[in-house]
Amino acid sequence: MATLTAAPRQSHKYVTPTAPGSVTARVVGGVVIGVLFLLPYLVMLLGSFKSLAEVLRTPPTFIPEEWHLDNYVTMWAVTETPLPDNLVSSLVISICATVLTLLVAVPAAYYTAKFKFPGRLAFLFLVLMTQMLQPAVVVVGLFKEFQALSLNGTWWAMILVNSAFNLSFGTWILHSFFASIPAEVDESARLDGASNWQILWRIDMPLVWPGVVTATIFTFTAAWNEFAASLVLLSSSPTKQPLTVALTMFKGQYQTRWQYVFAVSVLAIVPAVALFAAIEKKLVAGLTAGSIK
Repeated sequence: MATLTAAPRQSHKYVTPTAPGSVTARVVGGVVIGVLFLLPYLVMLLGSFKSLAEVLRTPPTFIPEEWHLDNYVTMWAVTETPLPDNLVSSLVISICATVLTLLVAVPAAYYTAKFKFPGRLAFLFLVLMTQMLQPAVVVVGLFKEFQALSLNGTWWAMILVNSAFNLSFGTWILHSFFASIPAEVDESARLDGASNWQILWRIDMPLVWPGVVTATIFTFTAAWNEFAASLVLLSSSPTKQPLTVALTMFKGQYQTRWQYVFAVSVLAIVPAVALFAAIEKKLVAGLTAGSIK
């Protein structure tokens, strides 16, 4: 007698079609949200091409009636505001603070993720607690401390401050990346005679590169936008102050030169936007890593 066997049941995946109206609503919603986010920057950009009289005109105009392209030239010649020095200061402080943060955060995150030692959880908890503080909260203590070290009015003061207050974020985000690397990878390299430093820099670093990029962009942006501590610690050296502080020098007792404020603000966002655009793909990969197994 022939044996009858049931045919295996085939699973069918049904894809629910997306209604055209739903797609249109999403596109419209995305455009509206994008316009709302970009509108302040557009107003700032257009305002940088206006004269002061047109900026203060009531009712205000959106498109400049007369384009003053020379605002981006004359703003550098304002004698009481050394903008070239301020731009250099912003770049030096932000780049050095980012490099110093990564040099400390990478080994710290690697060691806490790969090795068990007494007080490990307490150490990570203390690192997380430092994220709750901001330079503005402890700026008086920082001023007294750097005054004793003769660092007030120097780039080193702000490099150390920005590095210290961004170190916790860099350590935590890199800790999660190092912890996600299987232990077998490190053990295989160790069996081949690799030291811990070789495993860190040659084996693990390429695997956690999205996390390094994420820590880099956030640290650089935070250091670039820092204001309160720079205003206090660099008050004795106007040429060492970053662009965020230099903006306040366009505000006088009786008048604010808004056309220069807008122009310098546009200049100030260019490095951060350029850095983000250059490593945007790596940044997205770093932020979404671990969300899908």
